[in-house]
Amino acid sequence: MRGRTLFASAAGVLGAVAVGAWLMGGGGTRPQGPGTAEIDLTEGRALYAEFCASCHGANLEGQPDWRRPGPDGRLPAPPHDATGHTWHHPDSVLFQYTKLGGQVLLAQQGVDYDSGMPAFGDRLSDRQILNIIEFIKSTWPERERALQAQRSAADPQQGEQ
Repeated sequence: MRGRTLFASAAGVLGAVAVGAWLMGGGGTRPQGPGTAEIDLTEGRALYAEFCASCHGANLEGQPDWRRPGPDGRLPAPPHDATGHTWHHPDSVLFQYTKLGGQVLLAQQGVDYDSGMPAFGDRLSDRQILNIIEFIKSTWPERERALQAQRSAADPQQGEQ
């Protein structure tokens, strides 16, 4: 009996590690990074205000109680400032989550999750999405920017088309 419990516990831990590794490791591709073209933070700020602020807050503060599912079972939009988890993810995850939407991206990875994050790939160009991401990153303190840059540099999806 103890062997079955140990096996079940190990399987659960391995599953959680696999999902975490996918999220931390990239889980998707993105166009060439910011170093390949000029980043326009002014455009990124304006596009954030137009497309993102209604859910994620004008000051990147997110929705209240964003860590608990709402009545619809979905998690509210998280903050994109340093109090959230956006800086925990490499650029490729941020890009694909924005372009494809949360539900589609996670479904591609075999994760069944009802994400409230819509896809913006039909409304924004790749460059516009990157400008928004770079604007968000520009608001973080140095520590969070450095940690997120390390994750992006170590990402095997970095720079793939």
